[in-house]
Amino acid sequence: MIARLKRRAARHGSSTEAEHREILRQALLDEVEPSFDTLAAELRKLTRRNLRAAAAFPSGSTTTPGRNLAHGLAIAARVGCLPI
Repeated sequence: MIARLKRRAARHGSSTEAEHREILRQALLDEVEPSFDTLAAELRKLTRRNLRAAAAFPSGSTTTPGRNLAHGLAIAARVGCLPI
């Protein structure tokens, strides 16, 4: 791949580094950044999922996913998410 990049740079009369930057620029040119609303919606979904997992552990419980992985995974499967 490096040899192809060097040949391409030579064809375009540029350095390998400049060609690499141009390839990255072209690849990222069409990339659309998600809107704030889209990011907020994704965060709300993640938060809801994590709240369900947290609710499965009563306050003051000594059994947490970190202390008992099998128990934590069983609870996560029951509430439909992974523990954090």
